Amino acid sequence: MAAPWEDVLCDTAAIREAALVAVDAALLAGVLMRTEGLPNASDVVNYAPFTLLPSAVPSALFEQAYAVQQDFNLLVDAISQNKEFLEHTLASTIKVDDFTAQLFRIYVQVLEEGLAQSVFLGINRSDYMFDRGVDGTPALKQIEINTIAASFAGLTSRTVAVHGQVLKVLGKPEEASRLPPNNPSKGLAMGIAKAWELYGSPSAVVMFLVEEVQRNIFDQRCVENELWNRNIRVIRKQFRDVFEKGSLDDARRLYMDGQEVAVVYYREGYVPQNYDQQNWEARLLLERSRAVKCPDIATQLAGTKKVQQELSRPGTLEKLLPGRAEAVARIRATFAGLYSLDMGEEGDKMAAAAIADPERFVLKPQREGGGNNLYGEELRQVLEKIRDSPERTSYILMDKIKPQPVMNYLLRAHSPLQVSECISELGIFGVYVRQGKEMVMNKAAGHLLRTKAIEHADGGVAAGVAVLDTPYLV
Repeated sequence: MAAPWEDVLCDTAAIREAALVAVDAALLAGVLMRTEGLPNASDVVNYAPFTLLPSAVPSALFEQAYAVQQDFNLLVDAISQNKEFLEHTLASTIKVDDFTAQLFRIYVQVLEEGLAQSVFLGINRSDYMFDRGVDGTPALKQIEINTIAASFAGLTSRTVAVHGQVLKVLGKPEEASRLPPNNPSKGLAMGIAKAWELYGSPSAVVMFLVEEVQRNIFDQRCVENELWNRNIRVIRKQFRDVFEKGSLDDARRLYMDGQEVAVVYYREGYVPQNYDQQNWEARLLLERSRAVKCPDIATQLAGTKKVQQELSRPGTLEKLLPGRAEAVARIRATFAGLYSLDMGEEGDKMAAAAIADPERFVLKPQREGGGNNLYGEELRQVLEKIRDSPERTSYILMDKIKPQPVMNYLLRAHSPLQVSECISELGIFGVYVRQGKEMVMNKAAGHLLRTKAIEHADGGVAAGVAVLDTPYLV
């Protein structure tokens, strides 16, 4: 896949001028993050890191990623309603992974009490890379699906205009006009608004559940503003606020500071560090409530790596999506090789294979948020240590995807302007709303392209490794 900008990459003067324009365009467009020094104040902000040039993406793979998103929405929703599947799939994981076990305990407790929630809202992002086959042909391969707190719908909605401006400055107005439009913040807000409407209480609010450190607040504000534009009131709270001020009435309606909450949109709660005993109690209160949780705890469990690995087993997709052979085929076409490390012969064989050839694999724990996967020598050392212990069942193995690197400039505040060899990851946002058994909304809501220098194995934009990008379809 040739880089479409080879002619300008070597023109240092043009690149330097374009970089100045790009940074100002990003600030004007609101592609912003708070600073590390002042993560909870907007007095000082800077641009979120992004590529100088849009990255080439094969149009057939881009279209394939969009085409399969509604299928993935249906699949995640089906898994979230299948207690038997979740119990069976996570049985070994919850014995060794305390975080997944605690989520699972709340899941079971809420089911036993009986669900008060009747409207379900899913916002997910399915992430892919373009694997270079033996013959050099790229193929779309899924890295993971994020079912909780999938970020950057807001900032990526504003990045297209920045890259369009850069291309015009570099004398490429025709190419600028061909960047695909993208506004996932609007798509996410449409899903939240639909769930709010179906909840059926016009005075109720939407609650964004947010982290203590809020560097990425502007990304969230983009979605928030779309809701305010629809006259839907939004409040921002943390787990500790819920613990201190949250309550349920007899009908299990959720109240915060006397305001009824229709929708809880999680932008936190996806890693163990988000929880202490009070926060777990707050999470249980939210799950027991009638409010629409995005996601409910079953949908969060549906996004675990162990579930991802189980889905790749022959026959599993057919059981979860009966009578949907075409959807199953579209989903399966995106799977990379995924392998269990459960105790027993199959797990022993895979552990040995990965120790012998660690460059072939990625070792993935049950975590969201980037920066958790293990590669190469580190993978080998960890597996050697836990190969005979049940601890290994808290991980899965996946074939390492090998994309074709291309040259680009990664713009970061206070960093020198230098060309890097880069690889990209394409995410498609999915939104669905179900009322009872009826699917009311199911759509692909936009995309996110993130790019990183090849020396960084893992991690997203919020983790400080990848930067925002825009696809240029080739």
